[in-house]
Amino acid sequence: MSRSQALVAIHLVAVFFGLCGILGELIQADASVITWGRSLFAVISLLVFSRLAGGRRIEKTALFTRWRALLLSGAMLAVHWVTFFYSVKVGGIAVATLGFASFPAFITFLEWALLREHVSRPEWLRLAIVSAGLVLVTPSFSLADRGTEGLLWGLLSGATFGMLAVINRRSLTGLDAFRVAGAQNAVVLILLSGWVLPHLGEVSVASWLWILVLGIVCTGVAHWLFVSSLRQLPARTAGLVVALEPVYAIAFAWVLFGQEPSIRTVAGGALMIGAIFSASRAIRNAS
Repeated sequence: MSRSQALVAIHLVAVFFGLCGILGELIQADASVITWGRSLFAVISLLVFSRLAGGRRIEKTALFTRWRALLLSGAMLAVHWVTFFYSVKVGGIAVATLGFASFPAFITFLEWALLREHVSRPEWLRLAIVSAGLVLVTPSFSLADRGTEGLLWGLLSGATFGMLAVINRRSLTGLDAFRVAGAQNAVVLILLSGWVLPHLGEVSVASWLWILVLGIVCTGVAHWLFVSSLRQLPARTAGLVVALEPVYAIAFAWVLFGQEPSIRTVAGGALMIGAIFSASRAIRNAS
């Protein structure tokens, strides 16, 4: 893959991630069922792409010594996906994706609170800007408002994804990315099977087809493109592009479902995405 191809690939990753909210809207099933099906097809596709990408084998001792981190990160992935899709169902695509887009702020806070890492003043400022953006995105300050409820679930999705990212960084570095992702998705399958299996017969064929797309294209293919692009692009550059995910998601929702974002949502989203871009550029310049 050339550098130009890598840039196209990473933009496709952002598009595929943005499609997750759209598919969550299209699939007529419970959030836990969507998550279970996604993880099922993701495990299969990740194993295939691992072979195609020449993924190296993980030593059994490495897996054994890190099983706690794999189990915890898989649990965080399960909560992240279930809360995200529930947020889409309750609050809409724009609110759900912007709530999830707060995850960089959660990573900053978690690294400071749990890992005692130093956080600079510019980073605290970006955290404040993201918080201000979330205030603007909030439809109202009443828990009876479904839009506000959806945003809270989206924030929980962002928080658990932030925890997942911190666990991956601190405890799962050095392992093959495809195998780790496959193991985490397998944990999701195991954790949700008790709730989901009795309800699988209620899912329509059309919804299963969309879940198939979600698991293979938006998870397996997206992960393969992301890992492949990192061979030509700095991780900071890739992260900068992936930060466009909410933009793609909101644009798709507007065109496909007529979910036109309010001025407050656009303003809040602009603040949040601006802060994310600023952080990515600062990291890239420092590297």
